[in-house]
Amino acid sequence: MVLLSNKRILITGMINNRSIAYGVAQALHREGSELAFTYHTEKLKLRVQTLSKNFGSDIVLPCDVSEDSCIDKLFVELKKRWLTFDGFVHAIAFAPTDQLIGDYVDTVTREGFVLSHVVSSYSFVRITKACRSMLNNGASLVTLTYLGAIRAIPYYNVMGLAKASLEANTRYMASAMGPEGIRVNAISCGPVRTLASSGIKNFKKMLLHYQKQSPMRRNISIKEIGNVAVFLCSDLSSGITGEVIYVDGGFNIVANINDVE
Repeated sequence: MVLLSNKRILITGMINNRSIAYGVAQALHREGSELAFTYHTEKLKLRVQTLSKNFGSDIVLPCDVSEDSCIDKLFVELKKRWLTFDGFVHAIAFAPTDQLIGDYVDTVTREGFVLSHVVSSYSFVRITKACRSMLNNGASLVTLTYLGAIRAIPYYNVMGLAKASLEANTRYMASAMGPEGIRVNAISCGPVRTLASSGIKNFKKMLLHYQKQSPMRRNISIKEIGNVAVFLCSDLSSGITGEVIYVDGGFNIVANINDVE
């Protein structure tokens, strides 16, 4: 059974073939979804265009989520190809590298705090606001979060606060969009070796710790995250909204992360 036949989904945040967004795109494409993609900078344009061909897509559009005008322009351009669509995957997060080292209280700055929240959380609702009139009834909006939203993870620092904001954002958006038949959910992913995660101190040690401590005794893959995204974008999850679904091998139920330091 093809779960996403005739569904059109926009994917943000794909940088390379190790990105979580790439794993999501693989799974959505496998299940019959038509895909469109965004890229952040001109430097990434050709890379994303090349990757998008793996999914039979030629819809690759610029979007710098730190600028409202760029978000609005994204949907002006997308509407030339899709008058309506069935949801998007928000795989965007950022904190300056100097915010992800050392003691949280000592390292956090006003600028780092604001930028982390704008890119990692506000962008989710701002994208939704810009495309609301284009979303079909039954559309699904999916974002990516992490355990650092509810637990103090060493060196995750201000990004943990941004993810906590993102999870609250998910609930408020679900409440607002529900009357229109639109669902909003988050996937809390276990650590995955990506370009973004490489900026977190001791990340390799964290992967080993997860593998040792999680009930499944292994780390998770972008394929597994993609499969859950398929479920959330499909009609099989039609009664689910405002939820955070953990895809971390069960680590969230037993976690003791203090010895990661």
